Formats: sequence, C-alpha cells, structure tokens
Amino acid sequence: MDKVQLKRRGFDLGEVTTNQTSHPSDIEIKQAWLDDKAIVLPALLSRELQTYAKDIKQAHQLMQQVLTRAEVTPFLEQPPYLERIQENFFIVATSPEEHDEQGIEKIYIDAFASDEDDVVAEELWCKASWLSFHDEDASLRFRFSWGMEGYEDVSADPLKQTWAGKLCDVIFPESAIITQNNTILDHLSSILGKKPSFVERIVYFNAPNGGAQFHHDVERGHAGVVFAQLSGATFWLAASKPRLMNEIIAFVQHEHNQAAITSVLPEKTQQQTLTKLCQNRENLSDDMEEPDHELIEAIIDRCPAFITHMVNQGFAHHLQAGDVLLLPQRDLDNCVWHSVFTIGDTPGEALSFAVR
Repeated sequence: MDKVQLKRRGFDLGEVTTNQTSHPSDIEIKQAWLDDKAIVLPALLSRELQTYAKDIKQAHQLMQQVLTRAEVTPFLEQPPYLERIQENFFIVATSPEEHDEQGIEKIYIDAFASDEDDVVAEELWCKASWLSFHDEDASLRFRFSWGMEGYEDVSADPLKQTWAGKLCDVIFPESAIITQNNTILDHLSSILGKKPSFVERIVYFNAPNGGAQFHHDVERGHAGVVFAQLSGATFWLAASKPRLMNEIIAFVQHEHNQAAITSVLPEKTQQQTLTKLCQNRENLSDDMEEPDHELIEAIIDRCPAFITHMVNQGFAHHLQAGDVLLLPQRDLDNCVWHSVFTIGDTPGEALSFAVR
C-alpha cells in the first residue's frame, strides 16, 4: 500500500492510500477494455526504459530548454534533432500561438519520402503547450497531428496520421516503447480484431502541482488511449461515464457529504442546482459534456472528500515508471473519464497515444 499526497494547481486534495497492482491476465485485460474499465499493466516497460534511457534523458533536457526559452524550434534545429528530422521532414513555418493562452509554439512540417523529392504529407505539426494557466504548474505537452487544430475528424486521412506519428518518433524515439512493444500490440490486436495504429500522439511532462482535471478523450475513429509512464509517477482516477455519474449522484445525495460539498460550493443556490442536476441522469450527462460544467467540476476536481470516495470505490491507479495504462474510449456515453495528479518533486515524461 502506498500513501500519496495529491496537490494540483494550488488545490490540496489530501492524502490517499493506494494498493499495489498485480499483473492482470490476458483475459482480464481484454474483458476490462470491453467493460469500459481502465486497467494497469504494471512494470511492463522496465526493460525498455533501460534501452531508451538516453532518449528519455534527452527528452527531459528538451523540456527544460523549452521551459527556459518558451520556444521549441531553435532546439529542433540543433543536434540531435536536426539530422533525424531532415531525413524525411522539413520545417515549413512556426507560430508563437499568441491566440492560445496555453500555446507555446506550433511547428508546421511537411514530409517527403527518402528516395524522392515529392512531398508525401503536408500540414503536419508539433505543438508545445502549457497544461494549465496556473503559475506554479510547469507541466508541458508536445502534441503531434495535422490539419486544422480542433477539427474532430483528423482520422479521415490515415496517411497524414501515419506521418504525424513518424514525426513524433523522430523527435521522441522513445515512442517505440509503445509502438513496437509486442505485448501491447498483441493485447490491442486481440481487443480490436486487427493490428492497431497509434495516432494523435502526445508526449507529456507532468510537473509537480500539475496534472489534468477529469475529462475524456473520445474522438471519431479512435478506440481508446495507451498511456505509458516513462519517468516520474502519476496518480489517476478513472471510471467510465456511467460509473462516474453513479458516484457523483451517490456522493451528492449522501447527507454525510453536505459539509464537503459546501466547502467547494458555498452558495445555497449552487448546492440546490447541483442537487437538482443529480436527480436526472440525462441532464447530468449533458452538463458533463458542456465546456463549462463548474458545479460538477467543483465536486470531481476540487473536493477532497469526493477524491477519497473514488479511491475507496476502487477507481484509483498509481503509475510508476514502466507502467502502462489502457483507457477505452468507446463513445461519449461509455468512455473512461480520467483525472491525473503528478506525484513527487520532479517532472516525469509520459506517452499518451490514441489507438485507431
């Protein structure tokens, strides 16, 4: 059993106790995915972490450079990146992303085949962003995709998605820890009935006081997400939307939790609206999909008692370096919502790749 202190973006959410995870069987892994449950594959990558130790160290150096300069391109135009990039890619343009308060820089890149000069994929990009607006959260992410950001059908062009993935491989070679891992490939092939592709890749550096609030990763054409902890540690709460709704309703309707609810929603009108919301599952479901779901967010992201409640119900996962987490994202009604906290005093690198 491990005790971890949860702090995120200025909120102290208390200390929780988590149990160590045993390695699930092949049948348990497949059944968990089909049942819309997150499942951990502990220490799966221990050997691979040694193989890619140099690349992981280099990735941390890039993170520190970006934190210092708040830009990316100057570092990609130097060794060890430039030579690798030039084999199949060239930088077309860069954007400081001034329209996006969390954006640091977006690099637009085209791809060409090694044996010819013709461009084979245009409009690829790598975007570096802050993970929050909080001054004491230095968490970063590098996202790889193509086309118009926020357009939800980027999976419509598998070729560009493939080249965006190759671009991620070039800048972060440790991506092979997921994409070339036979165990991961075998599990996903069994679940999907075909060999998976890894698209919409994100490389995270979760810093102390950072993480992600409850959200889902549903996107057309994607079956779920593979998350690999390469360094550092994170704490997760993960539950399918119906299960999360069950816990929200149970928590809000239990009289013993009223003081905890008042601590995050002090206004009586807020409490009454929340109570009414939890009396109708359809309304609650719709509200959770709204960009601004402040009342629900106050409970699931800022209420220590609710965090403890979720842990006690078995929805917690404590990931160490080498662990893998599978997150099914079947559809909006059944996807696994998840919340992440950084554990420890140093940033950690992690890979989050969508599965197509």
